[in-house]
Amino acid sequence: MNDAASKRLSPFRSAPNLLTLLRICLAPFLVAAILDDHYALSFGLFVAAGLTDALDGAVARLLKQRTVLGEYLDPVADKLLLSTLFLVLMHKGLIPARVTALVFGRDVGILVVSAILYAAAGRREFKPSIFGKANTLAQVTAVAVVLLHQLSAAPWIVFSRTLALDATMALTAASGLHYAWIASRRASTPPTNGNGNGTRQTEIGKGG
Repeated sequence: MNDAASKRLSPFRSAPNLLTLLRICLAPFLVAAILDDHYALSFGLFVAAGLTDALDGAVARLLKQRTVLGEYLDPVADKLLLSTLFLVLMHKGLIPARVTALVFGRDVGILVVSAILYAAAGRREFKPSIFGKANTLAQVTAVAVVLLHQLSAAPWIVFSRTLALDATMALTAASGLHYAWIASRRASTPPTNGNGNGTRQTEIGKGG
């Protein structure tokens, strides 16, 4: 598909955004499966959701169908899915409350700081850091092994579960502190263009 055709395509009809919407639609079924103790089904749905996450970026690059909507929708879908799963798994007693509280506290903090930066300085760009990307990977791994642990008590799964949850806590704290440091620098730096409105380029990424 050429660039002109890509621009004419409705954002809601582009293949990457359809994959992202599919991931959002999987969330309630995944939650219901966990609440009903259907862990084999929930693990399969989580893997399917992960595949849509991996595919949407590749398809966007291959078909040249990157859209502003997709740049916002993709990380929102990731946060919605992971945050919901942490809450549900905490409710089921499968993830410690302190882990979920730390994850939610960091995400809420980033949202508040981003809103303040945008309101005060007109800044919309907030590049994901290496700590943020590692934290997202740790969260995905933690959810996967927690679900897998309900299907098997193999020693390597038990070890992986403990390691993933510990890594999630450590990386959540590290990435939160790193974003706070970035925010303090952004707050003291004027916008890059001269109109005072800041750049309009969206740089939201996976590791938010």
